[in-house]
Amino acid sequence: MTTFDNWRKSSYSGEGDGNSCVEIAVSAGRVGVRDSKTPARASLTFPPEAFAPFVEDLKRGR
Repeated sequence: MTTFDNWRKSSYSGEGDGNSCVEIAVSAGRVGVRDSKTPARASLTFPPEAFAPFVEDLKRGR
């Protein structure tokens, strides 16, 4: 299991929707994604080569 200790919130987080965002962290060949409102709950993990295509698909609404 990968442990992350460097979570960071999106730079788009701010007033209004700032409470509805995700956080990411990178550690030992994995990228973690979690809900910023419930950080103690489960997170998703991706190998780095799969994370960029995942984000691009999200941007395209897939």
